[in-house]
Amino acid sequence: MGDVVTAISVLILPAIFAITFHEAAHGYVAHWLGDDTAWIQGRVSLNPARHIDPFGTIIMPILLLLASGGSMVFGYAKPVPVNFGRLRHPRRDMVWVALAGPAANIGLAILSAFLLPLVAYLPEAAQAWSARNLVTSVVLNCGLAVFNMLPLPPLDGGRVAVGILPMRLGLRLARLEPYGIMILIAGLLLLPALGSKLGIDLDPVGMLIRAPVNWIIEAIAWLTGFGQ
Repeated sequence: MGDVVTAISVLILPAIFAITFHEAAHGYVAHWLGDDTAWIQGRVSLNPARHIDPFGTIIMPILLLLASGGSMVFGYAKPVPVNFGRLRHPRRDMVWVALAGPAANIGLAILSAFLLPLVAYLPEAAQAWSARNLVTSVVLNCGLAVFNMLPLPPLDGGRVAVGILPMRLGLRLARLEPYGIMILIAGLLLLPALGSKLGIDLDPVGMLIRAPVNWIIEAIAWLTGFGQ
């Protein structure tokens, strides 16, 4: 139980920063490209309170951590409202708006890696906890970026795919959006649970994101010296 409490304590701040920068980036780029919906609603902001969903951002991740003994976490923020029809070039600009969130997460991961050596200048009592927060930030932001780039609406990768695929294929993919969350829940929770009962590995989401996350972390390590 102590390990789980520690895991929660070093997850909260990185998670809040990750979702705040992710959602604010969507709103900022949408505003820049012509849609002021998020701007009017106050969602182009680095104030975490404007993006946190009480259940999806706080309660669900903690429950999953407790239920899994610290091995699983998943959550979501309030999506930034974007009226794609108000963008200057809707089909093209939708792609840039979608890419902004994962790009913000990669930027935050790189910043966290650069900040890690500065932990040595903090009071000794704060060094270990601060270092764990920054390491968690690197891993969490990379994971969030890759996960969100899965080509399934309503994830960012789904919107990118809809925008770059030929029109007919893009429209077919877009029709999956009402079922996207159910598909994700099945991939994240139901199939792994079934696989555990059957004694086989049924973790499609993990298989899709694990290698890209590791590649990005390795690239950040090469760039910043992270983990060396």
